[in-house]
Amino acid sequence: MATWNGNPILIRRLRFMFRGVSLGRDIWSSVGSELYYGCSNGGRNFMTSDMKTNPSRHLVIATSGGLNQQRTGITDAVVAAYILNATLVVPKLDQKSFWHDSSNFAEIFDVDRFISFLSKDVHIIKELPLKGGKVLTPHSMRVPRKCTPKCYLNRVLPVLNKRHVVQLSKFDYRLSNKLSKHLQKLRCRVNYHALKFTDSILEMGEKLVERMRKKSNHFIALHLRYEPDMLAFSGCDFGGGDKEKEELGLIRKRWKSLHVSNPDKVRRNGRCPLTPGEVGLMLRALGFGSDVHLYVASGEVYGGEETLAPLKELFPNFHTKETIASKNELAPFTSFSSRMAALDFIVCDESDVFVTNNNGNMARILAGRRRYFGHKPTIRPNAKKLYKLFMNRYNMTWEDFAAKVRTHQIGFMGEPKEIKPGKGEFHENPEACICDASDKNPNEISPQNQSHSHKMDNNNNNDNSYIKENKDSDDVTDEQISEDEQFGFDYMDNETALGGKRQPNATDFETTAMNKSEQPELEELFSD
Repeated sequence: MATWNGNPILIRRLRFMFRGVSLGRDIWSSVGSELYYGCSNGGRNFMTSDMKTNPSRHLVIATSGGLNQQRTGITDAVVAAYILNATLVVPKLDQKSFWHDSSNFAEIFDVDRFISFLSKDVHIIKELPLKGGKVLTPHSMRVPRKCTPKCYLNRVLPVLNKRHVVQLSKFDYRLSNKLSKHLQKLRCRVNYHALKFTDSILEMGEKLVERMRKKSNHFIALHLRYEPDMLAFSGCDFGGGDKEKEELGLIRKRWKSLHVSNPDKVRRNGRCPLTPGEVGLMLRALGFGSDVHLYVASGEVYGGEETLAPLKELFPNFHTKETIASKNELAPFTSFSSRMAALDFIVCDESDVFVTNNNGNMARILAGRRRYFGHKPTIRPNAKKLYKLFMNRYNMTWEDFAAKVRTHQIGFMGEPKEIKPGKGEFHENPEACICDASDKNPNEISPQNQSHSHKMDNNNNNDNSYIKENKDSDDVTDEQISEDEQFGFDYMDNETALGGKRQPNATDFETTAMNKSEQPELEELFSD
């Protein structure tokens, strides 16, 4: 496999050959985006919190992982509290994981907005109340991943009724991907409206966006995950020869339970993140010229500047938050990985085009958010198809290469209806919250000014209220959820079969053989 890393001959060839290719349309917008809009009002049958909350039930949530995985946990925590008719305590953020961030909820998100915006959906408090002058002690437990509403009612509710305060620990992907439309819309209200960053994060994030806008009318944001640990765990060959094999092999030995990888098989299955050079080739093939400004959100890049050289040759207008902001401006954030990630999140969200080389949590969260707010172009590499093109790129003309890239990327560009109904992870494809503009309900207020119009119900504190109000809805039972829906996530994410069934890919490993001491590290590495 030819290497891209710093080869001057290849770089000169790239500079000479690869010119932007016209797609015959505006590459900065999604076709048909004006035909759909984000919609997340609760609906007439959605009971309000004051009519259903049992005052003796309190739910405490301890999230896990990086900022974006914790965001999914916070979103699902609100829905879990709604299902259980419980008061939710503002979720605890993960302060001990691989990401080493001591920030609490109020230091990342606007906690008062979170509570007030959701007040009609779920009763939320900042701290557990006192009883007899003492803080109530929660009973800690864990639910399985992809737990359905029925699962919560069967497993958690009896304990909650007995103990009154329950803490659900390591709360990551602990709620079913498929829920009724009413509960999916609640997820959207939480994720897209209630969760706002603090003023200090928003102000700095907007400064970064403004500075990118001053450089060009349009810009691309790239979320690049290319850390050494990530690459080692993947088991892929990235074209770095014996040096790469030795370096990543040493890192890989830290996880004794990993199987010996088959790099070719892993790449054929589309399980390898694109290299920076491959991302650049894909973008140029899609029609983005060398004059485009590129904002790159990344951690440590394996190989450093040598690895980034091909991407910078293709897109010399290369920027990061460190290059467009001073050290003094970033000083309040640099010691906190989640706050730094939040700044990148804002720029990626506000970009004209968002592209990723991976399928991690940030990529999924942003893909769903950008669908909800107007289907802004969001490019996910079709790695399974692209790998053959990258392998054979010197055996075809640039025009043929570019045409094949554009063909393979159909359905991976963030356009409306490109994912089949019922497919995909909800945070990436919030289809229940995407409405057809031609059928626009006058009572459905636009997302930016959304209010709640819940029908009042007399079934106060009814433990079966979830079932009653969704009696004829599209609920999914435990039996209906397929194995791939429960555990079908990329190796880049925390949920890769660590707590469940094995995945049929070359980098998978037996969880029964996993040492407890190394399991948390593995989980945390891939939970951006």
